[in-house]
Amino acid sequence: MTIARMIAGRDQRIVHCSPQETVREAAERLAENRIGAMPVIDDGRVIGIFSERDLLYCIAKHAAGALDLSVYDVMTAPPISADPDTTVRDALEVMTLRRIRHLPVLDRDTLVAFISIGDLVKHRLELVEYEAQAMREYIRMA
Repeated sequence: MTIARMIAGRDQRIVHCSPQETVREAAERLAENRIGAMPVIDDGRVIGIFSERDLLYCIAKHAAGALDLSVYDVMTAPPISADPDTTVRDALEVMTLRRIRHLPVLDRDTLVAFISIGDLVKHRLELVEYEAQAMREYIRMA
């Protein structure tokens, strides 16, 4: 199963920020939307990721002054990304090996989705449940 099939029909509104925003503004956006990360977009291109981890590391290093820094100064860059044809399994593997929890999905350089490891795990669990149900039906009919 590809990421494109997984996200088909999904609401594609992606919360993002710009590199010029302050860490305070970006943190407020994360909190308002109850999300853990968002892509950093500059001139239509994803140039990084701003996450809860970035916020935590920034505050640990710069204390209260961290909130006045720009997102550009603290974001994770360059972003690790996937394309719509990437399989869910391959995306999970990359996220596990690289120890990341969010992945921008780019079609060429255009952001088409922003997925979390939770999205992928949920999809895999639904697939396993579907297969188990099909197997139960097969056994019942035999």
